[in-house]
Amino acid sequence: MKSLLLVHAHPDDECIPTGATIGKYADEGVRVTVVTCTLGEVGEIVDDELKHLADAGEDALGEHRRTEMAEAAKILGITDHRFLGGAGRWRDSGMIGTPENDDPRCFWRADLDEAVAELVTVIREARPQVVVTYDENGDYGHPDHIQAHRVTVAAIDKAKDPAYGTGEPWQVSKLYQTAFPKSVLQAGFEHFKATGDEFFAAYENAEEMPFGTPDALVTTRVRATGQIDRKIAAMRAHRSQIASDFLFFSLPEELRDGMGDEHYVLRRGELGPDRDEQGWETDLFSGLGHAE
Repeated sequence: MKSLLLVHAHPDDECIPTGATIGKYADEGVRVTVVTCTLGEVGEIVDDELKHLADAGEDALGEHRRTEMAEAAKILGITDHRFLGGAGRWRDSGMIGTPENDDPRCFWRADLDEAVAELVTVIREARPQVVVTYDENGDYGHPDHIQAHRVTVAAIDKAKDPAYGTGEPWQVSKLYQTAFPKSVLQAGFEHFKATGDEFFAAYENAEEMPFGTPDALVTTRVRATGQIDRKIAAMRAHRSQIASDFLFFSLPEELRDGMGDEHYVLRRGELGPDRDEQGWETDLFSGLGHAE
């Protein structure tokens, strides 16, 4: 059976870069496992009706986000969702340079060996041929995303080692990192800037933005335009973090289809033969044959 594992940092991270991919493979009968490393306890609450969670104790938002994650997982067809080490084992670390980075309970300060051991257990149980996580910079520098990358890479190495831990060793065939091509960012840049969005207004073009992957480094594009409505519904389930007027929800028709295209960089394994007009691989499982 084909098996896909995605390792994300917080509830809602599964939606924007990989929501369409998850829905597509779930519909195709692939066993999809999503691991979330924290509850997102220090996320910024954007829904006024949920602002009270900020004053309801340090774990109130995290507990609420568990329910949002469960709803999003149901929408996307995820039947195997896990919090790394169990819900609440490691806390949200906040953005880089914030006081939350210093909390000994946060994921940024997690004992690497312990976190790796927890993920090795998942890998050996789920037996994924393909694993997806972030790049070395965590896409945009978030400490928890960076740590998720570190833990995932190390766990893939340990999972195949018969001398490590317990359980049957398992070798992952492909490791992908999520990517946002510069060309895709540029395609929507003028539209977003024209809306008056403060973030986009600070830059002249997408090349100046502090994230994004040069197109030459992108290896793979999963096209799943039939999953766009599902992806949006899953994003809306995370209402504490994604505002109802989020700019992605009102894209013009010529840009909306792009929400179904999700891009990756293959970091381990071999590219398969299934390619599109740009030469990008079109299937995360391409070249793997019939997985057990």
